[in-house]
Amino acid sequence: MKTNSKSKIIIVDDHLLFSQSLELLIKSFGDHEVIERFENGKVFIDYLEENPSAVIDLILLDVNMPVFDGLSTMQWLKDNRPDLKVIALSVNDDEEIIIKMITNGAKGYLLKDTSPEIFKDAIECVLEKGFYFTELVSGMLINKVGGDNKKIGLKEKEIVFIKHACTEMTYKEIASRMCLSPKTIDGYRESLFDKLEIKTRIGLVLYAIKHKIVFV
Repeated sequence: MKTNSKSKIIIVDDHLLFSQSLELLIKSFGDHEVIERFENGKVFIDYLEENPSAVIDLILLDVNMPVFDGLSTMQWLKDNRPDLKVIALSVNDDEEIIIKMITNGAKGYLLKDTSPEIFKDAIECVLEKGFYFTELVSGMLINKVGGDNKKIGLKEKEIVFIKHACTEMTYKEIASRMCLSPKTIDGYRESLFDKLEIKTRIGLVLYAIKHKIVFV
């Protein structure tokens, strides 16, 4: 494959060794190339502002960085460059952080100990289909956005609950906002988990995004 036909990837990660190793791994795939590497979100954003016409197919963004971390960078991208596709990289699977990254526009979330095979699949899936989330992150494999999109009947209050669940509110705060008891909210959650065949709040967020209940 010719070099100019390869997808253009940028790595934003403060760990030099990991960043260099990731670049070598991507190069070994053959169909992609790393065009730039940055040690934090600030220098990456500076690059984007100085090179607004740069061709970028995918950004691999570390969540935990000094100066300007992954979440702050993701929020800036959502406001200024929502066209860019991002896969978040992290050493932990904290549900709150994952939800924040996803609702701010991340198209995938991978742990740094992910196998090369899954990593390659994630890159190609995001480039071709727009999303990639592993079962660990989503509670179910929602990799086929735009594929099977069967309708599931949801009540009005269930939709309201889902929208609130896509924010940073706790379940207790959602109960207060909806003027319902925490027990009732727990019932909504468990009922939706069963109805939608998901296991986590993250899965609920991904379902909402996929079915356009919320927009990112």
